[in-house]
Amino acid sequence: MSPGGSIDVRPIRSKSELKQFIKRPCSLDRDDPRWVPPLIVDRLAFLDFKKNPFYQTAEVSLWMAYRGGTPVGRISACVNADYNEFHGERTGHFGFYESIDDEQVAVTLYDTASEWLRARGMNRMWGPCSFSTNHEVGFLADGFDTPPMVMMPHTHPYDLSLAERCGMVKERDLWAFIKHEVDPIPDRIRRIANRVRERVGVTIRRINMKRFGEELEQVRKIYNEAWSKNWGFVPLREEEFQHIAKDMKLIIDPEIAFIAEIEGEAVGFCLSLPNIYESQIKLRSGRLLPFGWFRLLWDLKVAHNVASTRTLTMGVVHDHRNRGIEAVFYIESFDRGTARGYRKGEFSWVLEDNEMMIRAAHAMGAHRYKTYRVYGKDL
Repeated sequence: MSPGGSIDVRPIRSKSELKQFIKRPCSLDRDDPRWVPPLIVDRLAFLDFKKNPFYQTAEVSLWMAYRGGTPVGRISACVNADYNEFHGERTGHFGFYESIDDEQVAVTLYDTASEWLRARGMNRMWGPCSFSTNHEVGFLADGFDTPPMVMMPHTHPYDLSLAERCGMVKERDLWAFIKHEVDPIPDRIRRIANRVRERVGVTIRRINMKRFGEELEQVRKIYNEAWSKNWGFVPLREEEFQHIAKDMKLIIDPEIAFIAEIEGEAVGFCLSLPNIYESQIKLRSGRLLPFGWFRLLWDLKVAHNVASTRTLTMGVVHDHRNRGIEAVFYIESFDRGTARGYRKGEFSWVLEDNEMMIRAAHAMGAHRYKTYRVYGKDL
């Protein structure tokens, strides 16, 4: 699209501006039946710089772009001290990127984020990442024909070409795998899992929702160790983990959230969530009131209308890696999930170079059906 007038980029300062920033995709994507509107109340809570503990160690700025008074895009920039301390870098992240298909708008947005990060001593930027790998990451690169799963983005095909025309280069691809109930787990994988149970002595138990706080601390410790060598990893502080988990508690199905133990010691966990986006996609405005909450809770807790899940994280501590515990998790997730009425499950995201997890997904009978791309550039 050719330029059509100057672009005015304004920082978000007020609550009314923040609501407009959040709602921007609602107008941009209203004609895409696969797009899931953000829950406005959830986004407001996430972007509450005073109450969300993430911002205790992170500095963030948000902008909206206008042409002739009409909103045409948005972007965020973030300096995450936890990320830079852990990796020994001076890297910033851009996120919440949305724009019309217009190179002038895209250049202005990327330049705004780059300059802000450069002024804070950053020498590299990558994203979209809103605001860390513990949140939403990546532009959708393929798989546009299906809606996203819970906590995964659904972006525009032109976002990739605009990023590249603005000097961004591919940083990483993240893959999503899908498995359907009608595709049984191969007998070979079941035999491996049974041998692991016997030889290693691993037991799998559900997360105890009555001791949710204690369970969370075990999961956080496992997560911070098991994922510590992964690309983009950011360790979760206790306050931030508790904040994230508080929201998840409303939708967790304990039948598909497990902890692995050996001789009573927690050595791994696997967390799958019901795909509430199946209900959320019906709320085209993103509003929960007056009937949105009722619809979500009815579908999830009463009518069990949610037919899919997303396994968003699985980890085993280093001392017990390569012992086959992951195979036991796969079996438990599939068997208990199908028994609960779930008909398909996504496993995401997996780094494109994580050969072990890719082989495991294929061995389970899953296939890759979406790719998310992360872009970066030197500042």
